[in-house]
Amino acid sequence: MYLTRLKMIAVLMSVLLLTSCALMTKPPREVEIKTVPIKIKITQPVLPRPIDMKDPQWYVVSEKNLDEFLERIKKESGGQLVFFAMSPGDYELMAFNLQEIKRYVKELKEVVVYYKTVTTVEDKDNGGSTPNP
Repeated sequence: MYLTRLKMIAVLMSVLLLTSCALMTKPPREVEIKTVPIKIKITQPVLPRPIDMKDPQWYVVSEKNLDEFLERIKKESGGQLVFFAMSPGDYELMAFNLQEIKRYVKELKEVVVYYKTVTTVEDKDNGGSTPNP
């Protein structure tokens, strides 16, 4: 009997504890969602130094000036003679390839400058520009 009364009290206390928490709750508050752009600091890369290309010496050799050219090269190079030959069509291909490299580098530089200007914010106080914070 004592045990059943104790069980009954335990059950009533459990029900009281569980329901009392539910009775004292406040209604949920309304959640407001805002979308705000976040400015991030973008580090601007340092542009690489310009290309410093050296001009090679080009010789145009034909059947008419071959003997004269051989003598001049032997004098200038100390007797060593090495030829690199190229047909006129291959020379045109090489010139075309160099122009393609030049075009690609120029367009790539324009992309870098574009992103640098897009990610740079005008500083109104100093009149200068600073990277986007």
